Amino acid sequence: MSSLTVTLIIIASALATYLTRIGGHLVLSQFRRIHPRVEAALNAVPAAVLITLVAPSLLTGGVPEISALVVAALVSLRSGLMPAFIAGAVVLLVMRSLGL
Repeated sequence: MSSLTVTLIIIASALATYLTRIGGHLVLSQFRRIHPRVEAALNAVPAAVLITLVAPSLLTGGVPEISALVVAALVSLRSGLMPAFIAGAVVLLVMRSLGL
């Protein structure tokens, strides 16, 4: 693949991502009031995305991945998302570097 092709793919991907993100905002901004069911569904999206990211590691991961998920979950109970992410990443990196 030439560098021009790669550049065009990157630009097209960025444009598609931007349009899908702004599209949802533009559609929802046309409504004066959002139905409670739609609002509940939209509020559930972050949790659904998180599950799709975590579930494969939980089901197919080894000891380092599962340990990192457990540590991140425990830290998230006491603090925010960033400390949980950092704690999980540290556990994963340390365990992988030790060859576990």
